[in-house]
Amino acid sequence: MDYTEDYLLNKTVKIYQPINGYRAAIDAVFLASMVAVDKIKSGAKIADIGSGTGAVSLCLAARLKAQKIEITGFEIQSNLVDLSNQSATANGFDFLRYELCDIREKNNDKAGIFDVVVTNPPYSDHDMPSPNESKKYAHNMQNFDLNKWLSACLKMLKPKGYFAIINRTEALNEILLALHNKAGNIQILPLYSKEGQQAKRILIVAEKGSHAPTKILPPLYTHDNEGNYSKEAEKILRQAQGYFDL
Repeated sequence: MDYTEDYLLNKTVKIYQPINGYRAAIDAVFLASMVAVDKIKSGAKIADIGSGTGAVSLCLAARLKAQKIEITGFEIQSNLVDLSNQSATANGFDFLRYELCDIREKNNDKAGIFDVVVTNPPYSDHDMPSPNESKKYAHNMQNFDLNKWLSACLKMLKPKGYFAIINRTEALNEILLALHNKAGNIQILPLYSKEGQQAKRILIVAEKGSHAPTKILPPLYTHDNEGNYSKEAEKILRQAQGYFDL
């Protein structure tokens, strides 16, 4: 597979991505920023579900490399699994690995073993699929839906484990319904391109088994009115800061 050598977090993290196929966007970096360092204990296990080219877990590995943790990315496309493992090796992240996995299957051996689960799932189960096979899997649910995807993610979590997701804003109701009676302490972060525009993305963090109330966090703007990254976005995208450390 032909691929390019790209970089994340101000060129501190190397990532290999297919020339013709799914390529990571800034969504992945923002999602990784939602994992709070103070919630990660020594020996913690983190899962990146639908890891794609590995951008989310590579950013997590860079932020959490001082911790004694294990990160596993699960991806349905074997070529992306191979490429992501090359990226992990290139960065010296020996605590990060990627595995071939179809979460539509039961995967009982993965139930309840992770302290943190992050996911950047396909955003649609009804849009016209891309003719590109890799993009089709990344952008469209395949014989699955978001509720089933989230249920699979929550099953992988330990009790009191943390879950984080990024998705389209219009998916909010469906996400909250999937989390109902399964997770609490929900924190919703609207992600705006600029002030005065509607939020196109939402980031959500939740705690499995918690009954704490839901909170809506202050909005995060990715760009200022001049089209440059906002100060907050710059700290996340360039300086590898976590959202809760801003």
